[in-house]
Amino acid sequence: MRRKKTIQSIEPNIADLANSWLKKYKLGYKLEQESINNEIDQALSDYFSKNGGTGANRPDAKLLLQDKNLNYFPILIEYKGYKDKLVKFNNDGQVENKTVKNDPNFKNINSYAVNGAVHYANALLHHTSYTDIIAIGMTGHKDETGKIQHEIGVFYVSKSNLGAGQKVGEFSDFSFLAPKNFDIFIEKVKSLSLSQEELDKLKEQREREIDHSLVKLNNDIYQNEKGLGENDRVYLVAASIIATIGIPGKVSPLEKSDLKSSTEKGDTDGEIIVRKIQAFLDERELPKEKKELIIRTLQNTLTTENINKVENGESQLKRVFTKIVDDLGIYYKIGLTTDFTGKLFNEMYGWLGFTQDKLNDVVLTPSYVATFLVKLARVNKDSYVWDFATGSAGLLVAAMNEMLIDAKNNIKSSEQLTQKEIKIKAEQLLGLELLSSVYMLAILNMILMGDGSSNILNKDSIKDFEGNYGFGEKDSKFPADAFILNPPYSAQGNGMNFVEKALNMMNKGYAAIIIQNSAGTGKAKDYNKRILEKHTLLASIKMPIDLFIGKSSVQTNIYVFKVNEKHHPDDMVKFIDFSNDGYTRTNRKKSSNNLKDTDRAKERYEEVVNLVRFGKNKLNIFTEQEYYEGTIDPKNGADWNQTVPIDTKPTFDDFRKTVADYLAWEVDQLLKKEDTPGK
Repeated sequence: MRRKKTIQSIEPNIADLANSWLKKYKLGYKLEQESINNEIDQALSDYFSKNGGTGANRPDAKLLLQDKNLNYFPILIEYKGYKDKLVKFNNDGQVENKTVKNDPNFKNINSYAVNGAVHYANALLHHTSYTDIIAIGMTGHKDETGKIQHEIGVFYVSKSNLGAGQKVGEFSDFSFLAPKNFDIFIEKVKSLSLSQEELDKLKEQREREIDHSLVKLNNDIYQNEKGLGENDRVYLVAASIIATIGIPGKVSPLEKSDLKSSTEKGDTDGEIIVRKIQAFLDERELPKEKKELIIRTLQNTLTTENINKVENGESQLKRVFTKIVDDLGIYYKIGLTTDFTGKLFNEMYGWLGFTQDKLNDVVLTPSYVATFLVKLARVNKDSYVWDFATGSAGLLVAAMNEMLIDAKNNIKSSEQLTQKEIKIKAEQLLGLELLSSVYMLAILNMILMGDGSSNILNKDSIKDFEGNYGFGEKDSKFPADAFILNPPYSAQGNGMNFVEKALNMMNKGYAAIIIQNSAGTGKAKDYNKRILEKHTLLASIKMPIDLFIGKSSVQTNIYVFKVNEKHHPDDMVKFIDFSNDGYTRTNRKKSSNNLKDTDRAKERYEEVVNLVRFGKNKLNIFTEQEYYEGTIDPKNGADWNQTVPIDTKPTFDDFRKTVADYLAWEVDQLLKKEDTPGK
């Protein structure tokens, strides 16, 4: 147990008080020097060795308790023998364990009892299979009579709250840990919930941390790990993450200690990782062809001689694997429903060998824009969604999340909901990606987000795709009724060739695409005219010029279509100027947050969705200068980007104002003459 430099410290007294309670409740407590559970001890050891720590900065006490359902809960206790050192919160009321730069705030972690306990709990989320942890902080001081006055803070740290921690309640001692009280305490813990606003704030915070960690990881591999090709880096990240996900009760996550850096044939680090990936994919019951393709692609990198060569007792593969798990493990283990590998790809795409003129073709669609496209395409639990240039599958991830939310909100039977979720992931999503390195990221992304990867196909959607399922029902057409797309802008018609092919393979539904706006002003005129012979343009939305700041500077528009209904010359198109979407964007590399909601951004996105679907009566934030309904000529193809017409014909009021202004000027001149001396 930690001791302060001065013998006047009250901390030993607080420890004695806490330990006497634990003895009283007969918990069989263990202090940090004693082994309570090998997995917990090993995880904490790994974590603190990575962060340069020693045995001194460990929890002051650890327990492993079991509830009536036989679920284990690690209990981590941290003591501080000072007044006012129980917990430090940030402005959002969260335990403040991160700096503005998203680095660990060791000042708070070391100074405040709850902050330290929550910090240790996150180490267990990162390095063990435990997903629900109780973090307890305790402080105390002696009052003027010499009596110990103490405070206790009890927090629940879990995947469900993204590791941030939630206060459980008010407690005056540790009796809630006694066997007769523990089940009631756990029921209280399980009843905790976050509001959607609180959860959104936590997700935004975690996503900023992901960005920070990815930059750090990429720089580390680039500068210190020589001999790795551009695609190798992507495949190593994919392989490491898949190997460490695990499936409870069936496939244990690969641990760093499992890699022995052996040179024995069949037991190299690369072969160990390949076997773990094989076991994981077998249990996930992926189609055989998909499994073989993933294994074959990753194996080519994992089993090369150089990466498995042992120097100073360690292979390069183990070194890179360790970096990936240490830097990224916490984020995919807590189950973030974000385009995780999309963010990864946005950091690494510059290393994938693309020439400068190809960079626009591989820029990640921001997650909030992906969700926007999904809503514009009216995706719900029964939709069949496809994407003909899927990239890292960010759009399909957004679609899958929307479908699962809709299913949860509308299906009351637990059994029926489970079956529907399986069907959504296995049968209702299809994506095509030609670039093999990007394709592997799409596979990984869908696996991490719940595995809708069955029909992610490594094909040329223009030349090689005929509309059938890629796996399973290969002879059956995919019944797409929702199409979402961010195409490569260097393709024919800025990518409208993808739109034409996809829409012509659909019988019904809606489509939403984001594309370079020159596609609507002449660059894709021939494609547009053919599209309107069969489909209706519902809306044209001008997006902010800085939407892809730092990655691309092209002006984009979103076009929304109704499928399989010819565009009539009298059909009204909704033209929306969405240049002000409420977000302020910067491109500062050292900034903790380059995207800030400065003008009701979320409300603006929701309003545009409603305007496209229901029309002018949904105008609230936007003005009539930003929303206009007008017609287009279906035989033109270059009039898709209209703005509110400006009426230049003068009115009687204009005339009256002009005369009034002139008369006022005349009077002013006369007055000036009268005031001039000698006149």
